[in-house]
Order: sequence, then structure tokens, then C-alpha cells
Amino acid sequence: MTPTLLAWSGGKDAAWTLHVLRQCGEHKVVGLLTTLTEGYDRVSMQGIRREVLHAQARATGLPLLEVWIPAQCDNATYEASMAEALQQAASRWPGLRTVAFGDLLLEDLRAWRVEKLASIGWDAFTPLFGQDTDALARTMQAGGLRARLCCVDTTQLDARFAGRDFDAGLLDELPDGIDPCGENGEFHTCVHAGPMFAAPLALRRGETVLRDARFAYTDFTLRS
Repeated sequence: MTPTLLAWSGGKDAAWTLHVLRQCGEHKVVGLLTTLTEGYDRVSMQGIRREVLHAQARATGLPLLEVWIPAQCDNATYEASMAEALQQAASRWPGLRTVAFGDLLLEDLRAWRVEKLASIGWDAFTPLFGQDTDALARTMQAGGLRARLCCVDTTQLDARFAGRDFDAGLLDELPDGIDPCGENGEFHTCVHAGPMFAAPLALRRGETVLRDARFAYTDFTLRS
């Protein structure tokens, strides 16, 4: 099987990608790769706490590689940090040259990943790409994936959706034009259960705050 590193955001698409890869029998996921923001101890974009991220990694049974970037990060800094992390990963797992992503529809993002990884001798793999996102969302839910909305872009979706369960009720309530998987950045999720986890995580919902006058972040912590 092809040794593969999985880009892990802590959200549903990354989690379902892990499940799919484990089922297909052609790729062996050897570790998770996550970008975190310096000074915040949270996953970039998703805003998931580092302690929750580590609990997710333990539940998958996979080692976690952390890539730290500054809060105001340009592409050059991001690419340099990622290249360094991949070099370390290649030293740890001989033969590793593939990174899997949970990309679904955005061709320009996928093309950018392919180009940047190819420039340093790596391959990008996107097993979910091109699927119908409504059908995929419902397949995830039927397959046992459980997640909460941890970030909502309020320029696209009302802040009242922040913190909600990613379930059939939410999908039915999404306004027209909102992708069921949030593929256009409408929302991000925090996974707490599913077939990719050995056991579910017990999360406690905290407050929801608006950042940058745009993003409604709902905080989740581990129940003690």
C-alpha cells in the first residue's frame, strides 16, 4: 500500500477521508498533518483547541505532526513551513511522498496543492473530490460521523448555525446556495465521533464569539 500522510483539520471532510482510505486498501495512512496558529494553540481556520486535536489523533490511533504558522501568514511562509514538515515526515517514514486531502469541489485549490507539492517531489491525493456534496454529507451522517459546527462565516450563513450538530436537521435548514458540506467556506466542523475513531470524544460546548467582524467561532473543550 502507498504510505500516505493525511492533512487533518479536525473536521468532517478530513475524518471521512481517513475512513475512506482505510476502507480502500490501497493507501496506508501513517500520520496526520495539522496546521496550527502560533499564539492561539488552535487549528488554523477551524479554531479547534489543541487539546481536542490531540484527543482526535489518539482516537484515530495515528501520530500527529504539527505545523505552526503565524497568525498573519503569507503563502511563502506557509509553503516553507509545510515543506519543512514534509521533509521531517519523509525522514520518519521512508517512501512517504503522498499527502491526502479532504477537498471536495474547489478545482483551483486542488490544482494549487498539486502544483506546490509536485515542486518539492510530493503527490496530492483527493479521494472525495467531485462527489455530490449533499449525498456525501448524508452518507457521512448515516455512516456514524458526528460533528459540530465550530466556525461559521457570517457573510454567508447566519451565526445562529454556529455550534449546531452536523446532522440531517441542519442540512434541511441550510439556505439555498449554501453547500451541504460547507465547501465554499460557509462553515467548518469539529468531529467528535465516527468509524475513524476508536471511541467518541466527550465535548463540552463553550461560548460563541465573533472574530474579524465575520467569523462566529464556537469553542469546544473536552469533558473531564
